[in-house]
Amino acid sequence: MALEFNPIQKKWRKELRRVALVYPNRYRGGIANIGLQQIYCEINALDNFVCERFYSDVFNGFRSVESATPINEFDIALFSLQYEQDYSKAVEIAKKFKGLKIAGGPCVMENPVPLKNFFDFFFIGEIEACNVEEILECDKTDIKGMFTGEESMVKRVKPLKLEKHLEYQIIGNGAYGRCVLLEIGRGCKRRCRFCIVRQIYSPVRWRNSENIVEVAKNNRKKVEKAALIAPSPTDHPKFKEILQNLIELGFKVSPSSLRADMVDEELVELLNKAGLKSLTLAPEAGSERMREIVNKGISEEDVINAVSLFSGKFKKIKLYFMIGLPFEGYDDLKAIVELAKKVKKYINRVTLSINPLVPKPHTPFQWLPFDVEELKVKADFLRKELRRANIKAEISKIEEFAIQTALSRGDEKIGRLLSKSRIKVGDIKDYLSEIPVDSELPWDFIDHGYKKERLIKEYEHLYSVE
Repeated sequence: MALEFNPIQKKWRKELRRVALVYPNRYRGGIANIGLQQIYCEINALDNFVCERFYSDVFNGFRSVESATPINEFDIALFSLQYEQDYSKAVEIAKKFKGLKIAGGPCVMENPVPLKNFFDFFFIGEIEACNVEEILECDKTDIKGMFTGEESMVKRVKPLKLEKHLEYQIIGNGAYGRCVLLEIGRGCKRRCRFCIVRQIYSPVRWRNSENIVEVAKNNRKKVEKAALIAPSPTDHPKFKEILQNLIELGFKVSPSSLRADMVDEELVELLNKAGLKSLTLAPEAGSERMREIVNKGISEEDVINAVSLFSGKFKKIKLYFMIGLPFEGYDDLKAIVELAKKVKKYINRVTLSINPLVPKPHTPFQWLPFDVEELKVKADFLRKELRRANIKAEISKIEEFAIQTALSRGDEKIGRLLSKSRIKVGDIKDYLSEIPVDSELPWDFIDHGYKKERLIKEYEHLYSVE
């Protein structure tokens, strides 16, 4: 963090109201979030406010990065909730802060109800679609997208298109390394049944390629690397053109992810020229049957074709898989191992990242159960099989994802557990069972523009084809 380049820092004066921008997780994740950078820049551009940042690993989240000022000397705190595992830290900070507390971010757009008693307001939407100053002056409830806990329906606020990209940003050592962040798109045209992005960030929107390259060019003297950020960057209509332009500017380029079915020789050549050292693909499942159930839209042939093109040009590859999918059997788990073996024939250094499925709100899987004991058995099975195949694997702790499931699908009652130092699986077992499709859900009050009936139809269709 000592190497951070910050072109927009603003000094506090007595006539300015202080805003704390709180990211209740580590600095490396917060500094790599372009949305937070946008908010920070917009607030500091206002005449009557100054904004400073707070991260959980800087002064334990209670003093600002810029001036080490204690959070209770601030007037307003804006919390960005990106992951359910951040809730405990967010609540710890919120309980000690005496000023106005407003929370936003993807978890709020998903389901803010578990946090209802810890914040004054929740903003459900994307920051570009609102007036930031109006939110900071929030002493009324008629602001679009604002949830106080009383509204029967709140419509998500979204910009119809992505306007000009944030031109100057803080350059720090974040999750993508020391780089300029280039958000090339938002939303996703794919229809993976496990993924919440297709609902809470719809419709898919792409940023103008000329603007992206212009921003990169303006930051070139400060940094040598560019991160291309979108749920599926390779779906951008001009992805290869953007990549080529950044290479010509002398950038090393890292896309946030790749889709196997979008890989061809031209893309591989560009990625090689861009200095990419390791690759990430997400088959999600080992068998064709499971990929069809989650509607991933890629085949084993797509994966093998991609890695065959990568062979000889890249030394490392990481594959993402899920377990606990509907109707999953041990043959499907063995298929994960077999697919990894096939990939290893082309690229020797293969690492698997294996996570249990979290049945997220606003997806067709939101009613599914989360069976902790069954998942533990499956995880142990995969550990043994992958060890036997000499394939490195990172297999997540099932209990952590059980808690994530409960918090994402929880109600006001589960929020009381967030005041405890540690949540145990035994405390949340009622939130892990299968949910009847005719149930009223805590997040039903959020209007993301889709019909719940469509999700029910898709969920029930799974059982009809199995």
